[in-house]
Amino acid sequence: MKQFSITFLFLLTILSFIQKEPIIIRNDFKTYYDSFQVDGSFVLYNQNAHSYTFYNKPQYTESFSPASTFKICNSLIGIETGVIKDADFVIPWDSVTRSYPVWNQDQTFRMAFQNSTVWYYQELARRVGENQMNHWLKKSNYGNADTSGGIDLFWLTGGLRVTPKQQIDFLRRLHDHKLPFSKRTMDIVTDIMVAEKKDTYVLRAKTGWSDESNRHVGWYVGYVEKDNNVFYFATCIQTRGLDDRYIGVARKAITFNILDALEIIKK
Repeated sequence: MKQFSITFLFLLTILSFIQKEPIIIRNDFKTYYDSFQVDGSFVLYNQNAHSYTFYNKPQYTESFSPASTFKICNSLIGIETGVIKDADFVIPWDSVTRSYPVWNQDQTFRMAFQNSTVWYYQELARRVGENQMNHWLKKSNYGNADTSGGIDLFWLTGGLRVTPKQQIDFLRRLHDHKLPFSKRTMDIVTDIMVAEKKDTYVLRAKTGWSDESNRHVGWYVGYVEKDNNVFYFATCIQTRGLDDRYIGVARKAITFNILDALEIIKK
């Protein structure tokens, strides 16, 4: 019996070693960050190869405000709770003029996601309410599930935090219909997430931009469906001070430069 136990443990150890997912470190990607004078990290998960590609791997488990990348989860919750009926559901503009002209009009759900319309998603969160929001954040295991700071601010300036690892994990569960939402809900959200649709690939993604005390943080997260494979990515950049000139362009430019270098998307 003792010999059997030792043999069994040995086989488990060998199996875990064999199944370990390959890791590729690409320090050369630093040049893309330096070109915009920002710091940050990148992770890509190749579904078919079960492999990870990293730049600045230590940041993989570092927490940041999700900012507008939370719109993916917020969208799922909005539909599942019945607050949002479908992709064409309209929330009327509140007539407050904001700095982005495209926000200053009535918005459909699809428009609000594509335009990253903050006021729409703030109203969505208010209609969902604190109890339902807390319930679904915990049930879906999103980030630290912390809604402190206000029902319409917790993902912007409040306590919600997410790591690049958690972004990738959430996207994988969304794609594979393994989140605790109905298939209809997840299908609507993956549909409005389409950022590019070409003959050879489909890109679904979301940007994010948050302010911290001494820097700005930018996100671009999503996945590419190509050649019967899925490539999940999370780009997180940080400015080297309060200058935010580069965030809007850099988060996507860096991502596309890397995806091009990896021959996933050619630009």
